[in-house]
Amino acid sequence: MGDLGAGFGFLVKGQRWVGGHGRWFGFGLLPGLVTLVVYAAALIALAYGADDAVAWATPFADGWGSPWQGLFRGGMTVLLCALGLFLAVVTFTAVTLLVGQPFYEALSEAVERDRSPDGTVPDSGLSWWRGMLVSLRNSLYVLVRVAAWGVLLFALGFLPFVGQTVVPAVGFCVSGFYLTQELTAVALERRRVGAREQLAWLKGRRLMALGFGVPLTLAFLVPVVAIFLMPGAVAGATLMARAREAEAGAGPGSGAGADAGAAPAAPAGPPGPAPLPGQGRPAPHGRAGAPAPGER
Repeated sequence: MGDLGAGFGFLVKGQRWVGGHGRWFGFGLLPGLVTLVVYAAALIALAYGADDAVAWATPFADGWGSPWQGLFRGGMTVLLCALGLFLAVVTFTAVTLLVGQPFYEALSEAVERDRSPDGTVPDSGLSWWRGMLVSLRNSLYVLVRVAAWGVLLFALGFLPFVGQTVVPAVGFCVSGFYLTQELTAVALERRRVGAREQLAWLKGRRLMALGFGVPLTLAFLVPVVAIFLMPGAVAGATLMARAREAEAGAGPGSGAGADAGAAPAAPAGPPGPAPLPGQGRPAPHGRAGAPAPGER
């Protein structure tokens, strides 16, 4: 439960941060509003056209008698709408982050500046256009995997009982995991951490990713809630990314549940403990022991 609670704690801390910085909260609402309007129109169109789409895709059922044709096509319509909702929930964050990249980048930097002892912010060294291309490439890399999961879960939805119980639960976990990846990517890409390394880290801390992402996924199912939670979600994911950096630099002494906003000061005497195996070299330190951006 430690990692699960830590993930949820980052989500709560992010919401508290934007709650205490009202200007940034309002600033972070704008991209979500634009994306929500587009997604709402697409889902309404899907709901109205799902019956016709299913009838067109299943001509072999035209000669079936009642009630089998209605039950089969009704079930297919429900699954199609569920798949559309699943993809909407998962891709909403990616599209919103892409549309609002300058907004959320600025918000994430504000969180870093507020929590850094000397006010420094990691810099990727990339131009704005280059950073946008890297973000787009990483999003496509992740979305391919999300689409594969969506197709698999859609197929498993036909299994009796399992398709109506286990599959939806797994779907929420998959959605939560990849939502966490998309949100932490804002701060991790600033540290030149690519999509493969992001996923590898989150797989190693799967419970933390689920503790952050699953409650967010469930909340996103409530209309309009996603807009108001996105700024805090970006702030919380930034704190989580800072915890990853502190964890890699300080070794076993820094847990995921520690407050990511205050990294320990660099000791004046002997160097600190070596990092855990597989975590790479310790992160460099700048003035006053603040973590400086390192390329991992």
